[in-house]
Amino acid sequence: MADVTNKAIDLASLLLQTKEAHIGAFIETNGADPEWPLWYAAFLHQRQPSLQGVALTQSEWVFLIVKAEQKRLREQVDEPWHDYYARVFLEEIGQGNPLSSG
Repeated sequence: MADVTNKAIDLASLLLQTKEAHIGAFIETNGADPEWPLWYAAFLHQRQPSLQGVALTQSEWVFLIVKAEQKRLREQVDEPWHDYYARVFLEEIGQGNPLSSG
């Protein structure tokens, strides 16, 4: 359990780094980027090409990001988005849900 918790903490930290990098990249548009999942996926894939021992493509990162965001909006969670995303990502990987893991 501690290993999963540490992985979630590390992943949440990487998500915050991704957010900061995205803000910097889109400073001229005040952060506006309707295709932000694509940018986040490229950033995450470059820094973490696998998760829980599963190699992920950039498309799979997009899948995980969009799924986590849709779920977060639907469930209206109070948890910080980066912690929630990290938990959803690890749950999805644990269930074998990324596209190429099957």
